[in-house]
Amino acid sequence: MESMRTKTPFFQAFGPLLFGRPARRTLQKLGKLDSLSELYELFGHLLPEGLLGRSDRGVNSRERLFSTQVTFWAFAAQILSPGTACREIVRRVEAWWQESAGQGQGPSSSTSAYCQARARLEPAVLELIRAEISWSLERNVLNLERWVGGRPVKIVDGTGISMPDTPENQALWPQPSSQAPGCGFPTMKLVGLFSLGSGALLEAQTGNQHTHESILFRALWSKLQKGDIVLADRGFCSYAGIAALQQQRGVDSVMRLHQMRKADFRSGRRLGAEDRLVVWQKPAQRTEAWSEQEFAALPQTLSLRMIGLRVAASGFRTKSVVLITTLVDAAAYPADLLRELYGKRWQVEMHFAQIKTFLGMDVLRCKSPELIQREVLMHQIAYNLVRSLMQRSAHLHHVTLARLSFKGTLDTLRHWSGLIAAAGKTPRQQQKLIDLMLALIAGDLVPERPGRSEPRGKKRRPKNYQLLTKPRAEVGNLPRRNRPKANHPKSPLS
Repeated sequence: MESMRTKTPFFQAFGPLLFGRPARRTLQKLGKLDSLSELYELFGHLLPEGLLGRSDRGVNSRERLFSTQVTFWAFAAQILSPGTACREIVRRVEAWWQESAGQGQGPSSSTSAYCQARARLEPAVLELIRAEISWSLERNVLNLERWVGGRPVKIVDGTGISMPDTPENQALWPQPSSQAPGCGFPTMKLVGLFSLGSGALLEAQTGNQHTHESILFRALWSKLQKGDIVLADRGFCSYAGIAALQQQRGVDSVMRLHQMRKADFRSGRRLGAEDRLVVWQKPAQRTEAWSEQEFAALPQTLSLRMIGLRVAASGFRTKSVVLITTLVDAAAYPADLLRELYGKRWQVEMHFAQIKTFLGMDVLRCKSPELIQREVLMHQIAYNLVRSLMQRSAHLHHVTLARLSFKGTLDTLRHWSGLIAAAGKTPRQQQKLIDLMLALIAGDLVPERPGRSEPRGKKRRPKNYQLLTKPRAEVGNLPRRNRPKANHPKSPLS
């Protein structure tokens, strides 16, 4: 392959992959991802072969400049570089084409071709890619990274995602009822299942704001395996949920006691200080979330441990927490060990902050539900790709995975990927650069700050604009706040 005279500004090795030389030769090369994309060099081994190839029939059976594999890697690059607009990608594609090919018709200057290509990505294929990457991360978890007895711990929690205010999005994900019609944004609820050992987002389920997180979590139960331990907040703590997980899936639970249940440490059998073995009775009435058959199959009683947890760190809102767990063997699972385990539940908040803040999933950008679905999946894939790089670096250099910086890894990937791709013709030099990049990632450790308190407050004040309490079309042009009135003696309007 001829040497490139220039490189594309975003993920340089996308040049040959995305744009090529003459059109016919480009289409012939699109199926050869090896040594063409730096993302493929780093992550290609995680993707099952054939998922991104041409299909025998359907919309992805034609030869296109934006083929499935090209679109996937370009979409991934866009997610890994938050703020990159589709128009920017198309403009850079067009500029590289003219510079490298020098003749012939390049890709269209419109973003339509790229946006249509993203719409052709099949959600089922993206689901398979997400699942393969996430569970490969879980398989690579070392025994010392697992909990007591080598048992895997899965953390579950939910979050909200905003998106553009279009009628289609509003119909599927309505805005919060507290917001005036026409003044809010559609809100999606996402429940994620994370691995404590690898930090990977193993599975996720989405719904609207009217669907409770525990119901979305039930759709993920089939992904849990016997022997797993579910770590969750009090929103997931219910008799039916805990009993069904233990009885049907063989999964134990460590959860915070729901606020509607009172904790009485005088009841049950004493196992230690603020450690009691209690028995819960099956509720007399079932909720709408459970069918009559499912509710009838639940046991009449449930033996659980109730453990008190005192939060001594200054600045924390909650001073005392009551835990409920199905791990009733006090000898195998001491209370202090369970208290320490629940303290790690906070990691899921950090994972959501990473994927929403550093990868831009907090506010989605697509305007149709079909593309919103693909955008959410691509964010999950991009997050797990970064986590795989962190895991690879941690295992290679024998550092604690939780100490590695996600943002530092993301920055290193963006700035080193082009250099690694440029060395594609010399495998030894390329591997040397990859090893150096992994060493830099391993050296960027987050300081250990136990008990650190960061209040949820903003120091920088927002701009002094008025808030929309009615749709913009009804309000019209708003007067500037603090603008002098016409009858004011110092007003230029008087």
